[in-house]
Amino acid sequence: MTGPRPAVSPPVPGDDVRRGTLGRVGFLVVRRACYALLWVLLGLRVRGAERVPVQGAFILVANHLHNLDPIVVAASCPRSVHFMAKRELFGVPVVGRVIRRVGAFPVDRGRMDRSALRRAEATLAQGVGLGMFPEGSRSRTGALSVAMPGAGMLAIRSGVPIVPVAVTESDTLPLNGRGRGRYHRCVRVQIGDPFHLESPVDGSRLGAAEASEQMMRKVADLLPERYRGVYATPRQDPDTAGTARGSNIQEPPA
Repeated sequence: MTGPRPAVSPPVPGDDVRRGTLGRVGFLVVRRACYALLWVLLGLRVRGAERVPVQGAFILVANHLHNLDPIVVAASCPRSVHFMAKRELFGVPVVGRVIRRVGAFPVDRGRMDRSALRRAEATLAQGVGLGMFPEGSRSRTGALSVAMPGAGMLAIRSGVPIVPVAVTESDTLPLNGRGRGRYHRCVRVQIGDPFHLESPVDGSRLGAAEASEQMMRKVADLLPERYRGVYATPRQDPDTAGTARGSNIQEPPA
């Protein structure tokens, strides 16, 4: 198993990725407000929030079912997480300004965006959580598709813990393009145990694509069978397969 490594150096010395984002108090206020709203409107319930590292950098990886998933996942995490977000969102009035305030930064999907990569590395180097949806875009079917190698490359280069997150039932919500649009009001988020990448048993070098696959299989382990898609695995012990590993369902914030 590959252990933690020294964090990569920021691309621009002294360039604080937190500049212009919400401070600790502001983040807590916004998170609690969002969580309470999502609790009421979506029936959001979260398990395993206590598994998020209390300090230091980490990469949070999740499946992607709905346009609201970044908000759902961010509100479910007890720490601030800076998400990669598609560049088009930053050109939308109000939306672009708001997501920058919570630490989001743009990425050009479908190509190697070196600027986004440098920003992601700086985020991890400064001890901030980085959020990613390795599939690159939301699933049209609800099932996992093949992850892009960028997430795996960042995990290899940084050596930080990886936190898998599974989102379910948000694909039933309306306003999702080609989504199914059945409003069930029962969105669930399961946060798994942090882990580090495992090296190949034959001693060869771990590649970015293989690293991304490891990450997504951890996410798949937290998902019901119908969501696992290309990362479906043989049925495990019925006492453990597909069950929620975390505990402590969060109550609505006071």
